[in-house]
Formats: sequence, C-alpha cells, structure tokens
Amino acid sequence: MSEHRVVVVGGGFGGLQLVNDLKGAGAAITLVDRRNHHLFQPLLYQVATTILSTSEIAWPIRHLYGNRPDVTTLLGEVTGVDSAAKTVSLRNGMTLPYDTLVLATGATHAYFGRDEWEPVAPGLKTLEDATTIRRRLLLAFERAETEADPAIREALLTFAIVGAGPTGVELAGIIAELAHKTLPGEFRNIDTRKTRVVLIEAGPRVLPAFAEELSAYAQRELEKLGVEVHLREPVTNCSADGVSIGEKFIASRTIVWAAGVEASAAAKWLGVAADRAGRAVVEKDLTAPGLPDVFVIGDTAQVIQADGKPVPGIAPAAKQQGSYVAKVIRARIAGRQAPAAFRYQHQGSLATIGQSAAIMDFGRIKLKGWLAWWVWGIAHIYFLIGTRSRFAVAWSWLWIYLSGQHSARLITQKETMREES
Repeated sequence: MSEHRVVVVGGGFGGLQLVNDLKGAGAAITLVDRRNHHLFQPLLYQVATTILSTSEIAWPIRHLYGNRPDVTTLLGEVTGVDSAAKTVSLRNGMTLPYDTLVLATGATHAYFGRDEWEPVAPGLKTLEDATTIRRRLLLAFERAETEADPAIREALLTFAIVGAGPTGVELAGIIAELAHKTLPGEFRNIDTRKTRVVLIEAGPRVLPAFAEELSAYAQRELEKLGVEVHLREPVTNCSADGVSIGEKFIASRTIVWAAGVEASAAAKWLGVAADRAGRAVVEKDLTAPGLPDVFVIGDTAQVIQADGKPVPGIAPAAKQQGSYVAKVIRARIAGRQAPAAFRYQHQGSLATIGQSAAIMDFGRIKLKGWLAWWVWGIAHIYFLIGTRSRFAVAWSWLWIYLSGQHSARLITQKETMREES
C-alpha cells in the first residue's frame, strides 16, 4: 500500500505541531505555506518596536524539516480546494492530491469593512508588517527632528494604536518607553519625552479577555508610562493625517491597527459555514462538516467548547489542535479507533505592559507586576525554536534591562505604502 498522503496548508503553530507529531506515522506529508518561514507571532510586536531582529523570531520551514524525508516543504499560495476530487490547487498551477487535508491558514487583520484604512494603519501579522511599522516609528522621530512646523512636528510625535487587546497594549507600552526613556538623549531639536502614545479601544476596558482587576492594573501601568487610553471610543476614520474617534480628531502620522482579525478563505474553499470573522465552523473532531478527511484548525476554525464559548485564537490552542488532529490521523492510518472529541485545556493568558510589568491569568491564580513579567519572559523563551534563538532573545532582553538601549533600531525597509517626504 502507498503511504497516506497528508497535505498541511499553513506553517504556523498548529500546522507545525501537527507535522511534528506525525513523525513516524507512515504518512507522506506535504507542508505548504505562502512564506518560507515559521513566525513566532507572540513576539512580533518586539520586532516592530526595535527590541528584537527578524531572525530571532522566525525560522526557515525547510530547515526545520531537513532531516524528515517524510516531509516535503513547498513555497506556494493555495487558491482552492476540490473536496470531491480531493485536491488542493496552488496559484502556480500545481495540484496536490490528498488523502487527508489539514487547513491551518491562520488569520489576518480586519478593518470591519474599511479596507481603505490599511495603507495608513497597517496591522501586525507578518514580518513585513513588523518592519514596516518599525520603519515608520523610527522615521517619525527622524522627520520630527528636522521639521520646522510645530503642528506637523506634534503629529509626527503622536502614535495612535487602534485596539487594546494584547498586541495594542504591548505596542503602546514599548513605544512609550522607547520615546520617554531610551531616545531623549539622542535628539537635539526635539524632546522625545513629549511624544504622545494614544491607545484607542471601542470597548469598556483594555485587555477584555482578562479578569477585570488585571485589566484595571494594565490600564494604570500604561498611564504611568504616559500612554493616553481612550475607552468606549470607536474609530470612525483613518487617514495619512490622523485618526478620528467620534467627532474628535487626533493628528498622527503613525497609526497601527490592532483591533480585529479575519480568517483566511478556508471556509469559502470548502463551501462550509463560517462565523462573522470568517472562521470555518467545525465538528467536535475538528473536521469540516460533511468532509471527514478535511480538518480545519487554529485561527481558521471556530471551535466551540462544552461551555458554549469559542476556543481563543492563541498559539497554545492552535498547538493543542494540531496535536489532537495528529492523533486522529495516526489512529486512522493504524486502523484504530480515533480519540474522543477535541477538548481545549486553557493554560492561562499573559500580556506585558512595557519592560517591567505584565499580567497573567490562570483562572484561580492571577499574577501582576514584576514577577509576572519574569514568568512571561521565561515562558516565551522556552517556546522559541532552538538554543540559538533562546540565547539571542534572552541576551537582547537582558541588554535592554541593563542598558535601556534597544538593539534593533535600524531603518532598512523601503517604504512602499506611503510617499516619503
């Protein structure tokens, strides 16, 4: 008999966990991704804010599986799935047959029907997003240094972040520390301590997924860093000149979007139901309805728990789903009974506020402050791939802690989304 053909679309946390757990299962695995690297997204904001370099949080997928002859890695973009013929189509014209298909294609940022805002308010999902935001952040200070018009200079030194989830909060805290603590001695014509960092949230509090007391603590810590927090104020417009919240206009030349996510087109490829964010509504074993040989995991899927709440779109959830699907595929190949329905085990939620405070919510156990920051750091270093990356990230954090200097403040990417002056 020929080997069982497994096609995995997406090299994120869920896809890689699945491939890792299928080692030795007797499957011929093809892993397809639009990019040649796996990205550790929880630290992406640190690339955007000059703390880490791109190579410290991303690894070539082909290298990760260089010693796995059962894994074929392809750089390509999926354009459709023929579930009747059991094939996957790529943009380059290639067609991949499968016995089992796993869609782990992730999500991108959502603008709630206002996609025209994206050029002036980029989101943060890829390395390209991070380097674009880093470039705009650093260029804003450089241009303010040579700007004679006080109004334009103030707009250049105003950074608006839309969305107060973990990404928005972490970005706001680091930008404030960069402006108020790291840069003041390096400029002669501007006082970077006068920088405004504005965090805008349509909901009633920051970090709404956390307990209320932790959310309140996070807001207090942000305000101590000088961040202006605007709650219950949805954005009504974004432009190259600034952001509007209701009738109020905030002049800002640097806007970052951290307000929402939209799933990939996986549900459309399969012709199955999707939720408002475009996530495919899956069965209890993570298969697409009516398609027992197609699994959908991670940010691409809406998985409902026993209590009726959806599984959160975070890395540990995607990894658990990838591991579960690997067990199901192994059982099918071996002719054994598949495991029971997927059950998500929540391992806690973490978020940082600057470089010395964090919050952690493990249900009964809640931590905040300096100790939570250390636990957060250790946990993230542990989940990085490879000793070299763990050492490099730990050293970068230690260097910033001791010196106050960020190590990745290089303007290297050509700006393509906004005309340079």
